[in-house]
Amino acid sequence: MYASCCGPVIASGIAPTAVRLMRSRFSAFAIGDAAHLIRTWHPSTRPGDLGLDAGTRWLRLDILGHEAGGPFDAEGVVEFEAFYRDGQGRGALRERSRFVREERVWLYVDGDVRPSTR
Repeated sequence: MYASCCGPVIASGIAPTAVRLMRSRFSAFAIGDAAHLIRTWHPSTRPGDLGLDAGTRWLRLDILGHEAGGPFDAEGVVEFEAFYRDGQGRGALRERSRFVREERVWLYVDGDVRPSTR
């Protein structure tokens, strides 16, 4: 699945939809590809440095829903829950993420972290 879904987006930095960009960003967290995360982060909110926690293993991503974010939209929202394991055990992160499409390229803007349902 990685080769047909997230691999091409990570290689190019270009996703056709906000959901595909979200999936590629989750994969980038899972494989430790900070360059892809920075490249797909909107300049207005992009951190200067992104330190990934090597002790966190990202396990699964569930897309809970989305609003707009299609190939012809200018904005989109993706709500997801990401499951991980770290030194404290298993956990989940739920977020409602905002994306914008500028010059045909989707970029992550920011997100509201919400309590996990699990």
